[in-house]
Amino acid sequence: MIELCHSENSHGILQKDIAKNQQLSEKYLDPIISALKTKGLIINVAGKKSGYILNKPKAEITLFDIFNSFENGPEIVPCMNKYNICDRSNNCVAKGCWTELNDIVANYMKNTTLEDLNKKESEFENKIEITEIK
Repeated sequence: MIELCHSENSHGILQKDIAKNQQLSEKYLDPIISALKTKGLIINVAGKKSGYILNKPKAEITLFDIFNSFENGPEIVPCMNKYNICDRSNNCVAKGCWTELNDIVANYMKNTTLEDLNKKESEFENKIEITEIK
């Protein structure tokens, strides 16, 4: 998603270029690209074999949106999964703690956009450049 965020090309960015830039195999990216397309976060510019672009502005895409393309919300511990009912869940002292921590993580993800990540990356790169000059 960061690669797509950087791409200003109206033709989008090809999967092979994303793979090269991120040092990943194209096959590894196949299910990732598919999940992001299914959730409507990215689209092909001109159909199959064309480049990908973000389907909405980077300021409107949250980490939560991206995460939910692959998982169903953050889950700090397995017992937080609504399908994993523990025999002790009704009287578990730690459950409140885990629920609160889960909510904190989910809220952070909901309030952090792709644009925020892009800004942090730029700041990080600027710090590296300044350090290398010294």
